Amino acid sequence: MTIKILPNESGNPPGKLADLELHFEHGDLAGLRLIGFAIWERRGNNGRNVTFPARQYSVNGERRSFALLRPISDLTAQARVRDLILDAYTTHERGDGSDE
Repeated sequence: MTIKILPNESGNPPGKLADLELHFEHGDLAGLRLIGFAIWERRGNNGRNVTFPARQYSVNGERRSFALLRPISDLTAQARVRDLILDAYTTHERGDGSDE
């Protein structure tokens, strides 16, 4: 799997640093990509946050989100993906790699 970083060069919306995609290179998902990830600067420069692909829906006029990438049984699985994305973005910022 490769993490493709698409920097937010427009600065809009504020705090959004980049969109990210997961590109699959091996196995049954080879040749596919999963889109909808984003990395954000937390308010007050208090770190960074990663948002995962989600679908919005309404219930009684209230907007809610349904996460599209969810753990099957290992609740730490999302944290591993989040850490990989944060590490890839840090590497990208330092210029240690191309865009992955």
